[in-house]
Amino acid sequence: MISKIQPSHLHKPAYIYIRQSTMGQVRHHQQSTERQYALSDKALQLGWSANMIRILDRDLGVSGTQMADREDFQVIVADVSMRKVGAVISLEASRLSRSNTDWYRLLELCAYTDTLIIDEDGIYNPADFNDQLLLGLKGTMSQAELHFIHARLQGGRLNKAQKGELRSPLPVGFVYDDDGRTVFDPDREVRDSVLLLFDSFRQTGSAYGVVHRFSKQGLKFPKRAYGGVWSGKLIWGRLTDNRVLAILKNPCYAGAYVYGRYQSVKEIRPDGSFRSRTTKVPMSSWTVLIKDHHEAYIGWDEYIHHQGILKKNRTNAEHTLLGGPAREGLALFQGLIICGNCGRRLTVRYKGNGGIYPNYECNWRRREGLSTSSCMNIRCDLIDEPVTMRALEVIQPKQIEIAIKAFEKFEQRENALGNQWRMRIERAEYEASLAQRRYEEVDPSNRLVASTLERRWDNALVKVEEIKKQYSQQQRKARITATEEQKKQLMSLATDLPRLWKASTTNAKDRKRILRLLIKDITVEKFTTSKQLVLHLRWQGGACEDIPVDIPPMYYEQIRYGNKIIEKVRALAKDHSNNQIASAFNHEKVKSATGRPFTAGMIGWIKYKHRIAGPTLKGPEELTVKQVAKKFDVSTNVVYYWIKCKLIDARKLNKGSPYWVTIDSRKEQALFDRIGNTTKINRQSAEHS
Repeated sequence: MISKIQPSHLHKPAYIYIRQSTMGQVRHHQQSTERQYALSDKALQLGWSANMIRILDRDLGVSGTQMADREDFQVIVADVSMRKVGAVISLEASRLSRSNTDWYRLLELCAYTDTLIIDEDGIYNPADFNDQLLLGLKGTMSQAELHFIHARLQGGRLNKAQKGELRSPLPVGFVYDDDGRTVFDPDREVRDSVLLLFDSFRQTGSAYGVVHRFSKQGLKFPKRAYGGVWSGKLIWGRLTDNRVLAILKNPCYAGAYVYGRYQSVKEIRPDGSFRSRTTKVPMSSWTVLIKDHHEAYIGWDEYIHHQGILKKNRTNAEHTLLGGPAREGLALFQGLIICGNCGRRLTVRYKGNGGIYPNYECNWRRREGLSTSSCMNIRCDLIDEPVTMRALEVIQPKQIEIAIKAFEKFEQRENALGNQWRMRIERAEYEASLAQRRYEEVDPSNRLVASTLERRWDNALVKVEEIKKQYSQQQRKARITATEEQKKQLMSLATDLPRLWKASTTNAKDRKRILRLLIKDITVEKFTTSKQLVLHLRWQGGACEDIPVDIPPMYYEQIRYGNKIIEKVRALAKDHSNNQIASAFNHEKVKSATGRPFTAGMIGWIKYKHRIAGPTLKGPEELTVKQVAKKFDVSTNVVYYWIKCKLIDARKLNKGSPYWVTIDSRKEQALFDRIGNTTKINRQSAEHS
C-alpha cells in the first residue's frame, strides 16, 4: 500500500474529509467524530508533514445524498480538478458521497489528476483498474445501504400509519393521553379558542375575517412549543392568517388520521444540482386516511365544505371559473352572473364619477383581442334590484325564525367571547397564586431568592390587573345588547328584512354572503330587439325560475319629445313666434323633457330638429331681401346696409326671422337716384358677369 504513495503525492496536501449525516449524529455519536479527526495521525504516518494536512469539517451534520449543500465536498472536487490534492482521506467511502453520480465524478477526476483515495481499509489509486473497480463497488454498496435503511424505516412507519398508531406532533387543541390516543386538550381555554375560531370562520367565510375578529376582540390564540426548554408548554399570542389556514386545512380537527399529505420532490437547479422541495398532495392521493379516528371539533362534511370555501376565496387565474369570495364592492352578484351568449362569467367594472357606478361586463373578446367591444354590458342595478326583491320574498315567511336564530347566535357569540376573557383572567390569577405560594415557601432569610420570587409575584399581580382592565374596556366597546330595550329594538329590526337590508349598518359584503346562501348563479339573456333582459335564476336547492327585466331607454331617448308636443308646436308655429309658443306651454304648465319650463330656444330647437316652418305673415306689398336686391340690381349686402341705415322700412317677427321690406313709389325713385349717383355699389349684374 505504501508503495502507491509517490513523492508527487507527498508534495501536495492531503485532504481529510469529515462528515456526519445529521446534527443528531454529531451530538450523540461523538466517537465517530473523534475517529475521523484522528485520520490526521494516519496521514502523518503515511508520510505527509503536518503543514501539508488540511482538515475539511464544514459538512458535519449535512447529508451526503447530494453535492449542492456540501461546501467542503465542492472544495475537494474543485481542487482535485486543478491538481492541488495529493490524497483524499476519509473514514470510509460512504463519508465522501451517498450518490453514485457524485462518487463516480470524483473517481474520474482523481484518476485523471493522479490523486489517491485513502480510508481505513486501504490506499486506492483510481487510475488503476482494479482499485477503480473496488471503489466503484464501495460506492454502489454505500448507496444500496442507504436505500435499504430508508426502505426499512419507511416500511415500519407506513405499517404503523396504516393502523393510525404512528405518532406525530399534534395541532393545538389535541394531546396524547397515557395510552397514546389522540384526545382533546384538557385545558378548556384552549378548546374554546379552537371552537371560537371555527365559529368565526362560519360567520366571516374567510381566514382574514377570523384574524380581524380575534384582533378586534383583543383575543389571543395558543400554540404548543415542541423541542427546547419550552417543549410542551402553551404560548399565547396574536392569531395570524397563516395559522388560521393551517387549522382550517388540517383534517385532524375533523377527527381524521392522515398520513402522506406532503411529499418530497426533487428538482434540478439551473446549475445542474438537485434540491428537494416539499409539496402538498391532493386528498385523493393521501397514503392513509382514517375517518372517525379520534374526537373532532367539526364534522368531516363541514371540513370538506371549508375547503371549498377556501378554494373559492382564492383570486388567482386558476379559479376564475368559480364564483369567488364575497367582497366589499357594490355589485351584489359578483362572480355569479353568467353570459347567455358565450357561457362565461361576467366581471365587474366600475365607471363614472370616480368609479361609483358598477357594471356587469363580459369582456373576454376584448381581453383576447378578438373585438373592441364587450360581449355583454349591463348596469348592476338592472340585475341586483329585481333578484334581491325576489330573494327577500322567498325568505319572508321564515324571517321571524331567522331573526330568532340570528339573535340566539349573536348571544352565543357574545357569551363565548366573555368566557374566553374570563378564562384568560382565571389563568392569570392562577399564575399569580402560584407565584405567591412559591414566595411564601422560600426561606425569608435567603433574600437573593426571596427578592426574585417577590418580584415575580408582583409582576403576576400587575398582569392580572392589566387583563381585567382590557376586559372591561372590551366590554364597553363591544357589548351591544346590554339592555332589554336594545334587545327589543334588535328583534324589531331583524323581523323587518327589507328595512334591515337597506340599513346603513348592513354592508355590501354581508348582503352578498346572504344572497350566496340562496342563489347559485344567474344566467342573463339580453334581447336587443325587445329591449328586455331575462334572468335565469338557479337557487342553491336546484330550483330554477326566470325573471324578465325591461331595459330602460337611453338618456337621449328619455328626453326626446313625444309626438303630442311636436304636433302642437307644428300647429302653433303657423301663426305664433317661438316666444309666444313657449308662453303658451308655460301657461298650460306643460314641462320640457327635462322637467323645466319652456323657452324660445327650446321651441327653436324642436322646430329645427323636426323641420317645422315658422309663421308666414308677410303682406302682399312686402318684399324679401332677395326680391329687393333683384329689383334694384344690387347685392343683398347693399339691401342689409339700407335696412341698417333706415333708408328703407323693414320688419321681422323675432330674432332669427327674415326681413320683410316695404317700398313705395317715392322711396323707389330715391333709391334708383342713389344708385345712379354713386360708384361704390356693386351691381348684381356685374357680380354675375
